Amino acid sequence: MADVISDYQKWKLQGENLRTQAKQAMEARFRDLLTEAVSIAEEYRADFGGPLKPPAAVSAFRFKASAKAKARKPVKPPAGKAPEAKEQKPDPKLAGLQKQLATAKKKLEEAKAASAPTRKLEDRIYELEDSLRLAGQTV
Repeated sequence: MADVISDYQKWKLQGENLRTQAKQAMEARFRDLLTEAVSIAEEYRADFGGPLKPPAAVSAFRFKASAKAKARKPVKPPAGKAPEAKEQKPDPKLAGLQKQLATAKKKLEEAKAASAPTRKLEDRIYELEDSLRLAGQTV
């Protein structure tokens, strides 16, 4: 009996690991496809002068191309000098999102302790983390 239970627990753990790997692979593929779609849309706009319309099933592809595509060259520091670390001011929007995320997480813990419904708080935390990820900030 114990052998069957341990086999089941191993199988369940392997399934969770495989699920995590599949999730990461799908997210990476999704980002790659969106990046490719953006480049195709920009090329279409540059060649044909108008926006490329997505299929009717896609209702939320809201990319707007810049008026003029600019290629930036990387700036190399002068030879012999170490690059100096400049103090950068944090983006106020990112700081606000991080503060909202911390508050939402605190409220979630309080709701869990009080056995209150947590679905709305979990959704809010997901939205805030997603906004931070889109802004290039690690969560």
